[in-house]
Amino acid sequence: MKNLNRFLVTVFALATLAFAATAQAAEEAPDAMVKRISQEVLEIARADREIQGGDQKRVLALVEEKILPYVDFQRMTALAAGRHWREATPEQQKQLTVEFRNLLVHTYSGAISQVRDQKLDFRPFRAAAADTDVEVRSQVLQARGEPIQLNYRLKKTDAGWKIYDINVLGAWLVQTYKGNFSAEISKSGIDGLIKVLSEKNKQLATGAAKPAKSS
Repeated sequence: MKNLNRFLVTVFALATLAFAATAQAAEEAPDAMVKRISQEVLEIARADREIQGGDQKRVLALVEEKILPYVDFQRMTALAAGRHWREATPEQQKQLTVEFRNLLVHTYSGAISQVRDQKLDFRPFRAAAADTDVEVRSQVLQARGEPIQLNYRLKKTDAGWKIYDINVLGAWLVQTYKGNFSAEISKSGIDGLIKVLSEKNKQLATGAAKPAKSS
């Protein structure tokens, strides 16, 4: 009986430790999380010759593993779609989120293969302990040229902090796409926007995207 009790106590203790470790990961501070992810991506990108050589499969694999788990694409898509999001069916919302996610991954993953000697400088983090919507501010330092502003908006969820918007050089990603989304939806509806994004993603995936025409 004593041995059984010891066994049960040991199991309970191990389970408690495992739960505590999981909870600690979920409660990671937003600025600490962004710093960790950013540093991991930079270090891997610098050390991986295939990524340095522009291998998109390797780049996408890195993005899938290190970045996507911390991004709330549904919230990002809903904000970009604005009032039209509420008018979409659950299936349309799902399809739109998938296509927008793929567009962002293909569009911005190219920057990772350009990583060389850049460094990240994080600005002082200002947020109260009870805040559930925060901004983490940073800048990319380059050997040549001015620093590049790179800020993140994060929302606290049951699964921890999630990024839902990014600011590059003063322009928030959601706001940038919001006008384009609204114009396309007004012209051809939610399904029309999904179709446009799907076709663009196919072009990007095959490397057949044509350069934009100058006006």
